[in-house]
Amino acid sequence: MATLAQLVDEIERSHADVQERLSDPAVYADRREAAELGRRLKELEPAVKAAREWRRASADLVEAKEDPELASLAGELGTEVERLENELRLALVERDPADTKDVIVEVRQGVGGDEAALWAGEVARMLQRYAERRGFRTETLSTSESDGGGVKEAVFAVKGDGAFSVFKWEGGTHRVQRVPATESQGRIHTSTATVAVMPEAEEVEVAIEDKDLKIDVYRSTGPGGQSVNTTDSAVRITHLPTGIVVSMQDEKSQLQNKQKAMRVLRARLYEAERERQQAEVAAARRSQVGTGERAEKVRTYNFPENRLTDHRVKHTVHRLDQILDGDLEEFTDALQAEERRRALEAAV
Repeated sequence: MATLAQLVDEIERSHADVQERLSDPAVYADRREAAELGRRLKELEPAVKAAREWRRASADLVEAKEDPELASLAGELGTEVERLENELRLALVERDPADTKDVIVEVRQGVGGDEAALWAGEVARMLQRYAERRGFRTETLSTSESDGGGVKEAVFAVKGDGAFSVFKWEGGTHRVQRVPATESQGRIHTSTATVAVMPEAEEVEVAIEDKDLKIDVYRSTGPGGQSVNTTDSAVRITHLPTGIVVSMQDEKSQLQNKQKAMRVLRARLYEAERERQQAEVAAARRSQVGTGERAEKVRTYNFPENRLTDHRVKHTVHRLDQILDGDLEEFTDALQAEERRRALEAAV
């Protein structure tokens, strides 16, 4: 097994190699290679920074142990070297390359009828408010409303560096326990909304052949099925090899609906490939928190008790009003801390 000093040498060599390759003008002829090298350089930077600090602290510790006048500093320097070793090991854990990407979020009503549709709308608003609190930009891609005033499906993009690293924890089943407004007996009902979070893929990352697409156009419709547009502006794209279907009708322009549908299709194909690759290396990915499968119940929102529990980290708070206003950072921090803890445990 390589020593830490050997790993530091390897990190610095890799960083220098990527920098050298990026300085070659020929690299930019291949957009995919240039993007991959840029991503790799950004990924290596925390490790290189930790490696250099570890070298300096280790040298200072050796000097302190050898010089009687500096002996009093040895304990403090030893603690610093140990901290940097842990930081270095964490930096060496392979990060999810999608962490820096923008995301596409799909919120759908689950079980519970009209109450589930109302809950799906609240979950979508909560996540969009959270994005705004974190300084991300949001863009609504499509919304399908239910007859009861809720949401059958809401699709929106979240844009900003590191969006996926924050929002990937929101994927899964969000369960609500409360008394619906239509419940005359005051009985608590349980309903669900499902959230899918996908990294938004660049065109160079997902190649889609025209021959693999079946594109249908039709008139957009409202919640009750009535036509709300006099032209065939709505678009349905079917990806024939996978059977994935994406429909868009919010825009009045057929071209705009097609562009949005292609963005969602690319994201779904990218996510499907990510899931396939992750399944192949699941045994080696010990840093994962939960299974990450969309069917997994990730949180319960209990209104009578004003309680939210995240089942993955067994974390509970009693302030639902703030949570539904997008105050989710405490849960993101807890989930990221658990991921780091498991990653460090695996690295050690």
